[in-house]
Parts: sequence; C-alpha cells; structure tokens
Amino acid sequence: MRIFEVIKTIKPIKPLTPEKARIASLQHQKDSASDALKAERNRQSIKKAQQTIYTASKKIP
Repeated sequence: MRIFEVIKTIKPIKPLTPEKARIASLQHQKDSASDALKAERNRQSIKKAQQTIYTASKKIP
C-alpha cells in the first residue's frame, strides 16, 4: 500500500457523547482505583515481611 492509500482508509474518530464520555471516565477511575489498591496492598505486604525479618534477626544474636 502506498501512503496516500493508507491515509484515505483511516477514518476520523467521532467525539464521544456525554453519556459515553461519563462511562469512559468512570471506567478509567475504577481502573486507577484498582491499581492503587493493588499497589497499597503490595506495599503493606512488603512492610510486614520486612518487619518480620527484622524481628527474627534481632532474636538470633
């Protein structure tokens, strides 16, 4: 395919309706909150494991 043929086949994207834009926004917020929750759970898990290792290493002397 030539460049001008590709350009002709590309169709413009229509803007979302307000209802669809709101749904897309809420979906994005849900995904962001889910990622933040997963990151926080991992952070707390790592902190707990580090504390366990620290406590165990203090008892061994």
